[in-house]
Amino acid sequence: MNARGALGRYGEDRAVRLLTDVGMSVLERNWRCRAGEIDIVAVDGDVLVVCEVKTRRGGVFEHPMAAITPRKAERLRRLAGIRLHRCGGPPGGVRIDLVGVLLPRRGAPVVEHVRGVA
Repeated sequence: MNARGALGRYGEDRAVRLLTDVGMSVLERNWRCRAGEIDIVAVDGDVLVVCEVKTRRGGVFEHPMAAITPRKAERLRRLAGIRLHRCGGPPGGVRIDLVGVLLPRRGAPVVEHVRGVA
């Protein structure tokens, strides 16, 4: 695994820990189809949660929370629909969340969870 892959995996591990700590059940990681990939598929009560994870090192790069552009949001909505069609889900609908993991040059990682970003 290259450095970028290791960074992404680390961020996803942190995101899974955060989501389970707040009571969500993680169903899948890295769910794939021809249209793309969902980083984390989870359940929060009766809602299916499609979670995008963005991990960044501190410094000159954009903040992880800036990663959800209108185009990215549309792709996530499309992937959520495909996932629901293929696998089903709880009766409460779908929500798209973002977990941003920021690794500062010094100190502990900052992990932020935003619900309903798209």
